[in-house]
Amino acid sequence: MKTARKLGIPTVAVYSDADATAVHTRFADEAVNIGPAPSAQSYLDHKKILENAAFAEEVAAAGFTFVGPPAHAVHAMGDKVESKRFAHEAGVNTIPGWAGVVEGPDHAVALAADIGYPVMIKASAGGGGKGMRIAWSERDLREGYALASQEAAASFGDDRMLIEKFIEEPRHIEIQVMGDKEGHVVFFPERECSIQRRNQKVIEEAPSPFVPRELRRRMGEQAVALCKAVGYHSAGTCEFLVDKHRNFYFLEMNTRLQVEHPVTEAVTRQDLVELMLRVAAGEPLRLTQEEADVAHGWAIEARVYAEDPARGFLPSTGRLRRYVPPRGEGVRVDTGVQEGSEISMFYDPMICKLITHADDRAGALARMRGALDSYVVRGVQHNIPLLRSVLDVPDFVAGTFSTAFLKEHYPTPEASAPAEQPGRELRFEVDLDGRTVAVALDEAPRETASVLAVAGFDGQDPVAAQVLENGPRTVTLQLAGAQRSVAVDPAAAGDLARHMPEPVVEDFSKTVRSPMPGTLISVAVQPGDKVKPGDDVAVVEAMKMRNVLHAEVEGVVASVEVKPGSTVAADEVIVFFE
Repeated sequence: MKTARKLGIPTVAVYSDADATAVHTRFADEAVNIGPAPSAQSYLDHKKILENAAFAEEVAAAGFTFVGPPAHAVHAMGDKVESKRFAHEAGVNTIPGWAGVVEGPDHAVALAADIGYPVMIKASAGGGGKGMRIAWSERDLREGYALASQEAAASFGDDRMLIEKFIEEPRHIEIQVMGDKEGHVVFFPERECSIQRRNQKVIEEAPSPFVPRELRRRMGEQAVALCKAVGYHSAGTCEFLVDKHRNFYFLEMNTRLQVEHPVTEAVTRQDLVELMLRVAAGEPLRLTQEEADVAHGWAIEARVYAEDPARGFLPSTGRLRRYVPPRGEGVRVDTGVQEGSEISMFYDPMICKLITHADDRAGALARMRGALDSYVVRGVQHNIPLLRSVLDVPDFVAGTFSTAFLKEHYPTPEASAPAEQPGRELRFEVDLDGRTVAVALDEAPRETASVLAVAGFDGQDPVAAQVLENGPRTVTLQLAGAQRSVAVDPAAAGDLARHMPEPVVEDFSKTVRSPMPGTLISVAVQPGDKVKPGDDVAVVEAMKMRNVLHAEVEGVVASVEVKPGSTVAADEVIVFFE
């Protein structure tokens, strides 16, 4: 919309009831309500609005121009089965797997036996990490197939699945392409998208620290060949998996602008949306391949989500009570929210895309660290501390990582807290209930609390920390992503503390609770059933992701507290055990 406004083109926003006050609805020249909050009744209602081949055809039939690729290309490349077939015919390297739609869980198990575990089961019409599971065994595959197909139906209105070999220790590298209606297609410098959770990208950068120029050229040429084979024009992205030996395999093509397109814009100095609009208007692409394949500096994007990394990246809902995004040279914030916005349970929990750009990777990293440190978000849990922590992990700094990075460096939910950085003492003076208290922090995470800024000094350079809590007895600071709480008691209070009774610890093992706000999809047990650790108990859906809840102990079900279809709150009890 910003680019369209710059070019004098009016815009129309569509929105559901949940997005009635969203930023995009007020920014557009016109806004149209298209239905209730559930996406199946609004954004995915074919009769209202849907970006797919049928929609592109309807636009053309109505005498308008679709800003995007032609309908036949959307159909061919938007479907993972069709896109792999086209890629194979165009001479593009593809991942070993079944070249068709999986007919059900039994068929998937039979195919996996031929392909060999591990395998990836994923939605044919999917994207954004939805409808996708990795299976290391038959049990994983059967459970993953059911969940992935249900997510696919809820997110895309299409539950068809495909299966392929899962490439271990891969890098996720993608090539941005742009083509005009005269058949001229160019590729831009690659994007590195390997830092992921739940198969969804979290940190992206351009170019990649892993891809030499010759590999970029070969990947780019295959991407262009695929586009020409399908008659593609407008913006698109060819995604590849690259193994540790730099062998690359075509993964899928996204027939749209990607979330991470700003990093390409930063290093190429091109407005990709403007190029899309000009191509749609019939203008030729005035870019040679030599001009397109030039990287000016380095750019990094961090996706800021309303989610709790310490609880398995479960989404967090609520109102943004305080929201102050970072600013400064080389800093860009693309967001659809503002202070007071509501993060609902219906859609993806992304708060913003934070992009930094500098002359080199070290400079872009430094700017990203500063931007994350100054980003103020209150009212919901968020992943800023984790993002900030990742930037200091030696493997990330060195560029030696794969898509398994988060699992390897943060193997448990508790490990998502920023790592200790020993050998550095920070001293702050904080006003605590009218008293000036000197606080020394060694950057070892202590209690996490659920942020004003305070200046500190580490012996050489000034640093900044956010004050998360400043109560009468406690101060909680956030620095470099990590959070520390310091309690300051008067002497008398300290003497009396030893007389306090021990706190009562509730036994959570006798219950199964919802880990997040959402909808209870199903319950697999009833009173009197015997269960053992690991047994399926219930399925909860939030933001189109389905989560299976398992029993943690052996026992007998005493009661089921919630009926399927009901909305559940975080930590609400679903099942009690005797």
